[in-house]
Amino acid sequence: MQSANMLLRKIIRISVLPFAAQHGMKKDLFPLSRTLSLSLCLKQDKSCEPSEKLDLDEWKKVMKSGLPEEVSETEPKELSSLAAARETLEMWRLAGRAVPENISEEQLKTFMECPSKSAKKKYLKYLHVKELHKKNEKRKMDEKRERRLEAQASKTDETKKSSFLCLWSRTMDKAYNWRAAQSMIFGQPLVFDMSYEKEMSLREVSNTVRQIVMSESCNRKSVDPFHIHFCNFKEDSLYHREFIQQYKEAWGKLLITVTDQCYTEIFPKDKLIYLTADSPKVMKAFDHDKIYIVGSMVDRSIKTGVSLARAKRLGLQTAALPLEKYLLWSAGAKNLTLDQMMHILLTLKDTADWKKALEFVPKRKYCGFVNQPVKELQKTLDLINTLKLGKRREKVEKQFAKNYPKKYKLK
Repeated sequence: MQSANMLLRKIIRISVLPFAAQHGMKKDLFPLSRTLSLSLCLKQDKSCEPSEKLDLDEWKKVMKSGLPEEVSETEPKELSSLAAARETLEMWRLAGRAVPENISEEQLKTFMECPSKSAKKKYLKYLHVKELHKKNEKRKMDEKRERRLEAQASKTDETKKSSFLCLWSRTMDKAYNWRAAQSMIFGQPLVFDMSYEKEMSLREVSNTVRQIVMSESCNRKSVDPFHIHFCNFKEDSLYHREFIQQYKEAWGKLLITVTDQCYTEIFPKDKLIYLTADSPKVMKAFDHDKIYIVGSMVDRSIKTGVSLARAKRLGLQTAALPLEKYLLWSAGAKNLTLDQMMHILLTLKDTADWKKALEFVPKRKYCGFVNQPVKELQKTLDLINTLKLGKRREKVEKQFAKNYPKKYKLK
């Protein structure tokens, strides 16, 4: 049996293998030779030696290497199903249904996973509406961009055509700075008391600094500006940080006086007047020889008596604006913002007219001026009475009784 096997191997080597190598068929015939030799080995007697036993694992590998590779059937199925879904979408689009123009593979797969036809329609309608929203947003952004570009082009054209405006703004800045420089030598001082940092929160300090910045801008543009003093000002304080954040590089170029000293150390006490809404004394007229002090404080909780107590501790005169004398006050506290105070003081300094000065008081806080004709004032009071203000009506009647004689008293 062994001799026959050896003879068969020699025949295959001599005759078959050279022919296969010549025609490029060696790889295909190699498993055949192995199968022939293995089949002969299987027919051997059980009395063969253990070294000649078959290795089944090797035999399985050899047999599998000769088989053609299995083609995955999932990919063509998925591709075919996706193509079919796209065809149905195209048909629905031609039929006039709400179908998105562009759809991704993930959206197409979720469309195929929908359990019913109505669910598929709803999903496609959702994608269609979403696509429309994106288009509208893109269109709006393009229109906004075009408008911005047109505005920039018009601005550049205007600046190119009218170079006089640039020269005018520069010359006006120079004029404003010249006035502020003159006020530092010849102007009337106006003091901002910067000692209320502990009385305020961070937000209130930022609001205070913002109002002071507006006050400084208004003062610089006036005909006869004040010489502004920041007293009790400490470096690296909240005020200082907020001012640097607001002015940036221009902070060191401001034409104002900044000092950590108290105003009582700089000016004589008999010339200082502390303006506070809590003062019992009312300011009758603007005095050009006095130095007015404004507390740099914005309190949302309206802490009454803080500035008045400070002025009393220092032994200073106090005064309040005559709001009740000239205005028919309706509601709200009589505390004004710092920029409003600056507008009022500048108007009083230039015109000495209380009516013009108090026009900077917010109109929501008063009904009208007391120096109006009595008939017009009577109409406003009748309107207030019709609105049924309750307790506020009594206040209005008392205020009216103070300002007018008994014959005009409300009925």
